[in-house]
Amino acid sequence: MKQSRHIIVSGAAQGIGRSLSRNLLEKGNRVFLLDIQEDELKVGYAVCDLRDPEAIRRSIEKAAEFFGDGRIDVLINNGGIASPRWRDDKTMEDPDTLAEWQAYVETNLTAPFVVSQACLPYMKRAASIDSASTKATDAVAADVKSDAGPCIVHIGSFRAHQSDPNQEGYAATKAGLLGLMHSMAISLARWGVRVNLVAPGRIKAGHECRAGDEAGREWEHQVEGKDVADHPANRAGRPRDIVQAVEYLMDAGFVTGEELTVDGGALKKKN
Repeated sequence: MKQSRHIIVSGAAQGIGRSLSRNLLEKGNRVFLLDIQEDELKVGYAVCDLRDPEAIRRSIEKAAEFFGDGRIDVLINNGGIASPRWRDDKTMEDPDTLAEWQAYVETNLTAPFVVSQACLPYMKRAASIDSASTKATDAVAADVKSDAGPCIVHIGSFRAHQSDPNQEGYAATKAGLLGLMHSMAISLARWGVRVNLVAPGRIKAGHECRAGDEAGREWEHQVEGKDVADHPANRAGRPRDIVQAVEYLMDAGFVTGEELTVDGGALKKKN
């Protein structure tokens, strides 16, 4: 039986983050939620504006107190602005996009850096505990018994590689997140912390919210005929698809610095 992990999920109130949190809790993990939408949150959580570095640092301290032993095993940087296009049908030539650009940068790129930075002391502690546990085993069995160690999983987007019109803010920050992941994987290796990224494609997650629960909405209610035509996998994406990818990376001790694209084959299909 796997040991329970201490996991932080940002952007946990709705959509993919909500599905991730629920599934990880059901597996017996301790999960702390970060989001700005307090009315959507349950269990251990902090209301956190991801554009406020001090609020982030306070929230991570609160998470460490919640877990109780100064250890954070997994950080899932899921929070961000999910809408890919400029609001109100604006285009790049509109000067008003600059404020939205700044919001994308601060939420989708700066926030994952700051959250990771705030978690690092607690993840280093988790790595030292795992290392001590491994050293306690006999030399022959050490490689077999050592677990995957602490890790960070960024949630990016296939839009880092392929964009529709008027997605400059979203696409640029998701591409930047990919570069951040690459660098962090190398920098954090000295402390035994792995870093990877899951890049979702079009995931139907509108039902993952309180209103969806109350209305009895399910994933199937959002699927359209074009979802089959758009995807070689012959269906739309489910939040569960992203959960499975994250769970794999959490357990994949020999995988770091990698992007795992989960898009039903959309990037491979010629439009």
